[in-house]
Parts: sequence; structure tokens; C-alpha cells
Amino acid sequence: MARQQPPPWVHTTFLFCLLSLSGAIEIPMDLSQPPTITKQSVKDHIVDPRDNILIECEAKGNPAPSFHWTRNSRFFNIAKDPRVSMRRRSGTLVIDFRSGGRPEEYEGEYQCFARNKFGTALSNRIRLQVSKSPLWPKENLDPVVVQEGAPLTLQCNPPPGLPSPVIFWMSSSMEPITQDKRVSQGHNGDLYFSNVMLQDMQTDYSCNARFHFTHTIQQKNPFNLKVLTNHPYNDSSLRNHPDMYSARGVAERTPSFMYPQGTASSQMVLRGTDLLLECIASGVPTPDIAWYKKGGDLPSDKAKFENFNKALRITNVSEEDSGEYFCLASNKMGSIRHTISVRVKAAPYWLDEPKNLILAPGEDGRLVCRANGNPKPTVQWMVNGEPLQSAPPNPNREVAGDTIIFRDTQISSRAVYQCNTSNEHGYLLANAFVSVLDVPPRMLSPRNQLMRVILYNRTRLDCPFFGSPIPTLRWFKNGQGSNLDGGNYHVYENGSLEIKMIRKEDQGIYTCVATNILGKAENQVRLEVKDPTRIYRMPEDQVSKRGTTVQLECRVKHDPSLKLTVSWLKDDEPLYIGNRMKKEEDSLTIFGVAERDQGSYTCVASTELDQDLAKAYLTVLGRPDRPRDLELTDLAERSVRLTWIPGDDNNSPITDYVVQFEEDQFQPGVWHDHSKFPGSVNSAVLQLSPYVNYQFRVIAINEVGSSHPSLPSERYRTSGAPPESNPSDVKGEGTRKNNMEITWTPMNATSAFGPNLRYIVKWRRRETRETWNNVTVWGSRYVVGQTPVYVPYEIRVQAENDFGKGPEPDTVIGYSGEDLPSAPRRFRVRQPNLETINLEWDHPEHPNGILIGYTLKYVAFNGTKVGKQIVENFSPNQTKFTMQRADPVSRYRFSLSARTQVGSGEAVTEESPAPPNEAYTNNQADIATQGWFIGLMCAVALLVLILLIVCFIKRSRGGKYPVREKKDVPLGPEDPKEEDGSFDYSDEDNKPLQGSQTSLDGTIKQQESDDSLVDYGEGGEGQFNEDGSFIGQYTVKKDKEETEGNESSEATSPVNAIYSLA
Repeated sequence: MARQQPPPWVHTTFLFCLLSLSGAIEIPMDLSQPPTITKQSVKDHIVDPRDNILIECEAKGNPAPSFHWTRNSRFFNIAKDPRVSMRRRSGTLVIDFRSGGRPEEYEGEYQCFARNKFGTALSNRIRLQVSKSPLWPKENLDPVVVQEGAPLTLQCNPPPGLPSPVIFWMSSSMEPITQDKRVSQGHNGDLYFSNVMLQDMQTDYSCNARFHFTHTIQQKNPFNLKVLTNHPYNDSSLRNHPDMYSARGVAERTPSFMYPQGTASSQMVLRGTDLLLECIASGVPTPDIAWYKKGGDLPSDKAKFENFNKALRITNVSEEDSGEYFCLASNKMGSIRHTISVRVKAAPYWLDEPKNLILAPGEDGRLVCRANGNPKPTVQWMVNGEPLQSAPPNPNREVAGDTIIFRDTQISSRAVYQCNTSNEHGYLLANAFVSVLDVPPRMLSPRNQLMRVILYNRTRLDCPFFGSPIPTLRWFKNGQGSNLDGGNYHVYENGSLEIKMIRKEDQGIYTCVATNILGKAENQVRLEVKDPTRIYRMPEDQVSKRGTTVQLECRVKHDPSLKLTVSWLKDDEPLYIGNRMKKEEDSLTIFGVAERDQGSYTCVASTELDQDLAKAYLTVLGRPDRPRDLELTDLAERSVRLTWIPGDDNNSPITDYVVQFEEDQFQPGVWHDHSKFPGSVNSAVLQLSPYVNYQFRVIAINEVGSSHPSLPSERYRTSGAPPESNPSDVKGEGTRKNNMEITWTPMNATSAFGPNLRYIVKWRRRETRETWNNVTVWGSRYVVGQTPVYVPYEIRVQAENDFGKGPEPDTVIGYSGEDLPSAPRRFRVRQPNLETINLEWDHPEHPNGILIGYTLKYVAFNGTKVGKQIVENFSPNQTKFTMQRADPVSRYRFSLSARTQVGSGEAVTEESPAPPNEAYTNNQADIATQGWFIGLMCAVALLVLILLIVCFIKRSRGGKYPVREKKDVPLGPEDPKEEDGSFDYSDEDNKPLQGSQTSLDGTIKQQESDDSLVDYGEGGEGQFNEDGSFIGQYTVKKDKEETEGNESSEATSPVNAIYSLA
């Protein structure tokens, strides 16, 4: 944040006071006066031949002056030449070529004379020249033959143009010639080679001249170079090599000067112009140039180096810049120097230029004409264009060298005097008139002006007047009698009143009074004092990231009687308020800040009288600019030094540099990261791989982001070598059951190390003594066919190029293709309780690959009802599974298979054992619908009927029959209950639960009566009613193939029952 002082043109007070306090006295134009030249052409007037010629000459005087011209010091009769005319009320010449004519015919030295009855004024001697752009002479240029390493100068010798043309070198195809410290253009237009290299033959060289007035470019026939060399191949890897010259067989030599010749020279320069010193040296390696001044330092404020330090320019030369300068050309072989003696001369320049002299009759005065130069100029006085010596004598006039003294002047002394001062380098001509007038005082400004000024400012009240003799001027305030001078007031010689610091009490009416012996004149100025405009809350410096929003405050206090305007400047230029900016009464908001928004912002609060400025600087943090000028040095077989010039960090320090490379063999156009370096370095040694044609670029990084990549460096190819590594990620995997595909990650350009990179692939079965099979492959895969299923192989892959083989490779184990696995072994289903079922199995006997898991499919069923199939996947190491039953009565059917990459193998199927009482229920549900079961029931019913008949007969006879006691059916020789209190079921077991009965809905429930036995098997069921009670006797028959023992329960047939009753 900074407050700026308003420039002096801001205040109306100063606008009112434009007349210089020491300027020449101006005679009002209504008074008689001699001529005065007001406008003229430059001394060296060069014109375009395609346009009409205009030679300017304007003058004022009363009466209006007339004009005439001389050409080459002789009267130029305008009336005799129809092409020449003079503008009305002017002395300007117009030469018209529309009707023909050659402009060159009018070249010469012209001078204008402006005359009235009081004298004659002269213009400068104007040298008229017509611009020339001559054609280049046709010439056939033989090829320039030069030995590599030798110096060479290609001369331009442009045709002499007016003004001198601008010289530049290009190829015949209009491509600019790249210049550096080895190849550069001299000030004279020649092209200098400090030493010629083979690559200089890649183009031709044509000198071009651009002419200013005609806007044309002329091209000289091109030079063709033929470079003789001991190393005919232009190997890019040798370019910029520290030993590039010796590598190419070029002998190194000490510097010598190509321009200027010898060890010393001299140069003359005119004061006020630019001094250009030039030294161009040859040598191998290319010399460096340094500049010095004998006995002192170079003027740092005026000196600058050009053309790769081969030229020294000193601007606006003065006498103290004369002396001895020397340039030092040096390389590692030695150094030489050239001394240039500089002499500063000077065309005449004014020390005291003569000014118009206004006198009253009888007054004294003088004209002074003082000039300096080197050599010292001579002074010649003229009057009305004639030498003073040949003018009529005037007793009131005395010449004393550079001064003319006038005493007791009279009206007859009026004239225009010319002072001509000259030396060999130029001349100066000045007009000054002597006017003798008798005029009472008169005011030259409007009367009764209002002047508004700002409090506390320095203010000057001007009161322009004229009179002869020169009047005296006094100032008064508010009609008071005392003269204002001293203290806060100061009156200048020309009558202006300065108030050093305006206060409120200075407001009022000021009167200026001019008095001479012929009378007096007065004028008034009313002064109003206003409060200053002040910015009391100024914008502050800010640092912002790109894309954010910034607000700059600017709050202003001003005089309420004045209209306030607030505007903004950016970098001291008016700010364009675009759609990203919002200007409010007291602030400026910038949305989405970008890099282009960085700069100084000035709030300008202004009224018609004054203004206040406040400046703040907005710093935008942006991505860095790209690095530039990449250079490769210290080139070696496996390393190179890369140097670059950092770009602008855009206000955020560079933290890192990323060096990338590109090669043109494996992946041309693709850039890879090579290395990363801290942001404090701009040079690094890069480790390289053999047989890579490298090209590098650099990216700068700061907190905001990454720069654009630099332009790429030159290419550098390293020499080849056998590979030092082998491909990585070697694998052997089957894609089919009878093959094995060997794959690897191919080596990139930085690991190939040589041309024709290939791979030697070897394989054999593991743990055998088979010989190695091998094949050479250029890709990244090889398929081995006719392999057994999933057999391990030993694999080796070795890199090889034209320079040799890589190191012995490591052995990798791979496998041939997989197949479907066999079924899991020993699949067991156990039910420890009514809530869970445990499954166990063993791995397949023939996995035929890598097991990736097991798939279990199971479904619940209850009689004819089947539930939804459920699928479970297990890891290859899992061989157990516990399932929670959904209900205690349903059974489950399980199907288990193993999986490899190929798919699922053969499945093994088992069912869960029936829960207690479920067999009976199931048998009832299944048997009741069978035909044979219905027939059996009918037979039983018939037997019961017979039995009842027999019993009835017995009772009718009075006999009694014995009733057999109920007989429990044994469970078998072994108790199925194991020691751990659980039951062990397998799919072969099917044992009954006693005391249960099947309900109508197919479920099993406990029988209400304890007086009967329910035995189940294949025989069905029966009930007998005796003495009001039910006695049921059933048999249980087991299939010998489904029981573990050979036990059976005793069965009683109906026939036996009848016999027992009998």
C-alpha cells in the first residue's frame, strides 16, 4: 500500500500558471512586431520518392510576413517551376510529381526567409535528400570452401541506401540464421564465424537489406559452404561436448581478432549520440569477450552489452566517456586484447541562446549568443539575413564577440538578428528580434477570474501583462493598501504571485496592478479554498492464488462542493472493468484471479481541482514459467550434465524440477520421468543407459502446480553394451489343459542397451533331468504345447542384443494348464443335534491344478416337498461346514464339488439322516398311496374278521382264550446313543423312533395311549379292539443290506394269532 503524490498538472492552480518564469517575452499579436519562425523542417530532410515533397516553413509577425526561398544559396524562383507551389499564408513548399518529374532533380540545400517591414527571419539550412533503395548487383557466388575449425567472414556489402538499410541474415528459404557467441552478425552487416563446424553446411546464408521508406527487403544471392573435415559424420552426440573439437579432429588454437584488426584502434563519437564498440574474435574453442575501461569503471547507468558480449554500447555520450577501452578475448588456449581509444567531439550546443529584445525608445539592451562544442565553434552575427559587416552602420549598436550591445535605442533600431555558431560537426542558427515600442501597460488574461484552490497546497497566481517600457507589477488582497510580498507570499520577476501554503484565511480577492511611465492596468482574481480530496482507507497489498476472489478497498473523503470521481489504474494504465471485475463506490472486486491480474492497482479519487492516489500491489501465485535454454555438457558414456535457465516462478518459489527424457526407438514421442531435483539447482548430472538416443526436457514445480515442459534439448546417443539385466515378472501359466504360456515384462529403451533386443526362453519339467528346451523370442510371450495337466516347469528368460547376452537369469517355477478336479473324498454328513448338521470332506485325489475353492449346493426336502437350492462357496483350505437347520424335521440333500481355474469338477452327493420319528411319518406318507399296501390292509382286515368270528364262536361255547402280553421290540444289540449323548446317523441308517404317530398333515406327533407299540417298517400298520381297549402289535423288519448288525425283531403273523387263540 502506498500513497502517491499527485503530479503537478493535477491542480487548477498550476494550470493557470503555464507561462514560464524565465521564458521569452511575448508581444501581443495586435502590436507591430518583426517575423518569428514558428515551424520548419529538420536540417537533414529525407523524403520518399513516391510522395510529393513538403518543405515546411511557418512564421508569425505583424504585419504578416512574406516568404521566399534559396536553393544552394541562390534565389529559388518558385513561379518558374509549375511543380512547385507555396501554401497560402505560409512559406511551406510543395513539390508535386503527379504530372511527372524526378524527385532527385530537387535535391539540395534550401533556406526559408520570412520578411515584413520590421525585419527578416531565417530558417535553418535544410538539406533535402531523396530516399534510395538501390538493387543488389547480380553476382554469381562460388561455394565457400573452408576447413573445419577455421574462422570465416561472409561479407554483406549492401548497396548504399538512404537512409542506411537494416541488415539481417537468413537462408534462401527465409529461415533466420541462428546466432550465438560462435556465429554472429557484426555492426557492419558481415556474418562472422569464430570457427566453422560441419553443421554449418546444413543451410545456405543470404544477406538481406530492409529499406525504411520503401518498406522493401532485398536479398543477396546466398553463400553455400563446403566444410572440409577429418570427421565426416555429423554426430549430434558430439555437439556441446567439452572436447567436441578434439573429438572431431579440430586443432585448438588461441584467439585472434577478426574485427577490428590488430591490437589497437581509435574511434570518434559525437557528444549526445551512442558509442558502439565491437570486438569479434576467432579461436578454438570459441573465445569469450570481456570489456574494460582503462583507469576506471564502465558507466553502469549508460553501458550495456550486445551481440553475445561482442559489442559495448554507451548511450548519450559525454566528454567524460572519452578514454581507452579494451576488449579481452580468451579461451582455454590463451587470451588477447584490443585497445580502442575513444575521442568525444561535439557539434555546437547552446550555453546562452539569444532571445527577443523588447525596448522602449531610449532604453539600453543586449543580445547574447554563447555556444560550446569540440572544436570550439565560431560565432557569426547577421541582421535580417545579411552579414552584420555588410549592414548599414548603426551608432547605437556595438558588437563584442558573442554579444551585441544596444544603447539609446530608437524606432529605427528594429530588426531581426541571426546568430550562427558552427564547427566541423554542425551548426546552430537562432533568430532574435529587437523591437522598439512605446506601449502603456495592458493585461493579457481575462478579467475577474475565479480560481479555486486546495487547502495546504502551494499555489501560484499568474497575471500576464505587457507594456513598454516593461511595467512593474504589485499584488493586493481584498483592496488592502499593503503590497503582498514576503512571508507566505513571493512575487516573481514576471509578476506571478506564489502562495507557499494555502490556508482558509487566504480565500479572497487578489488584485494585480501593472505600472510604467505611460500608465497602469489591473486585474482581479477571486480565490476560493476547498478541502483536499483524501483516501482515508487505502487498498492493501495482497497475495492471492489463482482462481480466488480479491477485494481492494478505497474509501474517500472530499469537499462536498466538488464532484468526486473514483477510477482505477492497473500498472499506471486505465483499468478495463471486464465481467470478472466489479467496481463499487468504495472498492474493486476481482473474481477468479488469473496471472494477468498481477500488478499494481491505483485508486484515483479526483475532483476538478485535485486528486489523491493510493496504490496496492496484487501478487498472483501462479505456476512457474517453463525452463529454457537447455544445454548438454560433460558428455560421457553413461552420464551427461544438463543445465537450464529457470523460468519465472510467478511469485511462488520453485520447489522441484522434474527431468524427463524421450527416446526415438521403442516409444518415440513418449516422455518418461528420469529424475527429480530440488528447486535450488539448475544443473544436474544425469545417469544414462547404453544405446539410447536421449532428448531431455525440464518441468518446474511450485506450490501452485507444474510449468509447461521446456523445449527439448539436443539429442545425445550413448554407445551400446550387452544387457545388464533380464526381463522381470517372468511367469508360466497354462491357458489350456495341455499347454503353458510363458510371459514376461519386456525391457524398455533404457535397459535394452543395444539393437535387436531379443529373449532366450528355456524350460524343462521340474525335478527331472531333462535337457533344457530353448527358443529365441522377439516379443513378450511364448506358448509351450503338448504338456501334461498341471505339471511344474523350470523357466528361464535371458535378454540378448547385438552386443551380447545378459546375465544368467533366475529360475522361475511355472505350471502347465489346469483341468477339472476330481470329486472331494470321504464326504461325511453328521447331525449332532436337531439344530445343526456338520459336513466334512477331504481334498480331491486329483486336483488337476490349483484349487480355488469348493462349491456346496444343498436343498431341503420333506416327503415330496422340495425347498429352494442354496449355494455356498468355500476357500480351498476349508474342509468343514456347519449348517443351521431351518426346522427339526426336514432332511437335506448335499452336492459338493471342488473348483480350479477351469471350473467345477465332479460332485459327490449325500443326504442328511432322518430326524427322530421322521422315518415313520415319511413311510406312512409314502406307503399309504401304494397299491400293494392297500391290498395288504384288505388282507389284514379279512384276518381280523375271521379272528372275531372265531372269538365269537369260542365265547358262545363258554370257553376262554389267553391274551398275550405286550412284547417290547428291542432296539437292537447296540444302543445307538453314543457316549457323548448324541446320535450318529449315516445315510445307510434308518431306525425308528418309538411312541410316535403320523398326523394327517404329515408331521410326527406323540401317540396319546401308552398301551400300544408302534413299530414301523415295510409292513404298514394295524389296530385291534379287544375288551374296549386297543392292543396293537407290529413287527419291525430291517433290510439286511441297510443294517449294521444281523438283528431283527420277532414278528407274529395273523395266522399265528388265530392258532394261539384257538
